Amino acid sequence: MKAVYKHWYLVSAYSVTHFIIDFACAFLMFRSIAGTPDGYLCVLIYNFCAFAMQMPLGIIADKWNKNYIFAIIGCAFVGAAYSLILIPVLAVTVVGIGNAMFHVGGGIDVLNISVRKAAPLGVFVSPGAFGVFYGTMLGRDDRFSAVFILLALTLSVILIWAAHKIQAGTYPKNVPFSLNGIASMRVFIAVVCLFLVVCVRSYVGLAMNFSWKGIDWWGTTLVCAVVFGKTLGGFAADKFRLVKASIFSLGLAAVLFVFSGNAISGVTAVLLFNMTMPVTLWVTAKVFPGAKGFSFGLLTFALFLGFLPKYLGLDLPTDMGWLYMTGSVLSLALLLIAIQRVEQ
Repeated sequence: MKAVYKHWYLVSAYSVTHFIIDFACAFLMFRSIAGTPDGYLCVLIYNFCAFAMQMPLGIIADKWNKNYIFAIIGCAFVGAAYSLILIPVLAVTVVGIGNAMFHVGGGIDVLNISVRKAAPLGVFVSPGAFGVFYGTMLGRDDRFSAVFILLALTLSVILIWAAHKIQAGTYPKNVPFSLNGIASMRVFIAVVCLFLVVCVRSYVGLAMNFSWKGIDWWGTTLVCAVVFGKTLGGFAADKFRLVKASIFSLGLAAVLFVFSGNAISGVTAVLLFNMTMPVTLWVTAKVFPGAKGFSFGLLTFALFLGFLPKYLGLDLPTDMGWLYMTGSVLSLALLLIAIQRVEQ
């Protein structure tokens, strides 16, 4: 808790910008890219640049040690992509790289702030789902002007710069880049398990397609469950420790997914399922304290792999509670193995 309040300027600036960046990316994709002849290919390129590219970009950011500048450059790239919409492939490449750079730069700073706490990370990662949701919705509405997005991106740059100036020197910088321990079997098993947890979460999360999702306001409630689940996950890990928080969230999610045909059970299960997202990021960063950007990118590469089945059209029938339950149980088993290896 103390870490969140002590550095609330920077955590807040990155969290607000996270919403704006994901909003801007989703808006561009649905306003200017969807429906173009290259639209299908552009979706793949964007997701590759935004998620898979975070791993090599993370190594650069780890070594450069100018995280807020890295994040600001990412904001600039996202804004610049709007001037390239007549060349869709180039536009999605630039906006995807911008997305990746912001997430890496902001993610490293928040991980440096976190130290022994996962709560700041939960606060940082959670607004992205709102950004994607509202960016997608307004991207389909011609009445909303992209000018507002460019103004918001400019504001984001100012927020990050000002927050850094206010709190510079009050939290650790990047330590020298190192992947020490990666040859250790204990570390290798932990990293593989964490990687698989994110693959499963990405695949199951994209596969979820509840029959009640489009009824009344349940779709919006579902997005809220994703957002607040990630936020609560960081605080729960700090309050109850990693193992207890993981067993509670994923164990109860598995039970509730069986009854996910009911909207209340389904929404609660989704909230609980998302609580371990900041936990996996935080634990991976503990495995590689000298490569936090690489750690962030390693797991976003897992997100990209989990996206591929959906992209390739391997959709699943609605309300497959048993699949979501299996994903929760498998995620819990893998996460517990990883935590045990890290805490040895």
